[in-house]
Amino acid sequence: MNAHAGNVTATPLLSCRDLDVTVADRILVQRLNLSIRRGSMTCLLGRNGAGKTLTLHTLSGLRPPAAGVIAFDDRPLDRWSRRPLAQRLGLLSQSTEDPFPSSVLDTALIGRHPHIGFWQWENDADRAIARSALQAVDMEALEARDVETLSGGERRRVAIAALLAQEPDLMLLDEPINHLDPQHQIDVLRLLRARADDGRAVVMSLHDIGLATRFCDQALLLFGNGDWLSGPTVDVMNEATISRLYGVTVREIVWEGGRTFVAV
Repeated sequence: MNAHAGNVTATPLLSCRDLDVTVADRILVQRLNLSIRRGSMTCLLGRNGAGKTLTLHTLSGLRPPAAGVIAFDDRPLDRWSRRPLAQRLGLLSQSTEDPFPSSVLDTALIGRHPHIGFWQWENDADRAIARSALQAVDMEALEARDVETLSGGERRRVAIAALLAQEPDLMLLDEPINHLDPQHQIDVLRLLRARADDGRAVVMSLHDIGLATRFCDQALLLFGNGDWLSGPTVDVMNEATISRLYGVTVREIVWEGGRTFVAV
């Protein structure tokens, strides 16, 4: 039994019914039924091109589903205005661009924009929230630096800080630990796990199966041909499903406090 499973509440924060995700003429995900609840941390796993990014973008409302219905907090997603939705749902994209010069602190403050009225500036409370987010990802000492001078891993942590500063109930993250060294991978996943345990919800795509089993209580496996498998991590992630998911035979390795899968 996953140690985090008892923290999941009964009422879905985000749900989808019979959801189709397509690209060009290809069906990536077909008739997906999924419920994301407060207190949960869900991993999306699949091969490159299986539809992880497009699924996250569809769940966030950035692109319309080919079919099906998505609801956030019991209201159809397409009936939400973007500003109120952005106050409660946040998306971390796989890559980040910086078209204009900006300091680390100003970049983290972008997460506060949904909470700031038109023609208003960030106040001391917003800056305090942004600084707290930077501290959470070990970037507070660099708040005055230009983001263009950061390494890829440092820039990734600033992007995560901006998402934390947004303070959404639901965080959708596309490969959040990409570019991070092992220490910061663990730190970020512990941070996200703590946010979920505090009553928020996290959905993220990952490539590290061992970290997915360690930190996530729910899993969504995308096979890239429309098929999918969803449920508690302990139930849906096994040698048979992971071998099918990645097209390579794997064996499960279990140790005290964790498990992973290795190709053989």
